Amino acid sequence: MTESVSLNVIGMKCGGCETNVTTKLQAIDGVLSVKASSKDKEVKVDFDAEKTSLDVITDAIIDAGFTVETA
Repeated sequence: MTESVSLNVIGMKCGGCETNVTTKLQAIDGVLSVKASSKDKEVKVDFDAEKTSLDVITDAIIDAGFTVETA
């Protein structure tokens, strides 16, 4: 089942940051697409919920050196 999530990511300041986050997330089995925007401080991810989870995605962003802001 495909799910979409939009996460507020603190610390992305440039295209290099976007690439770093995108590369980390695309390496996860089950991630279908990633759109990172340093301007909007947001990462949009489409993923297969049967292969990965929001926790795995969040951990990968943190591992890349950024903070995920939760509501």
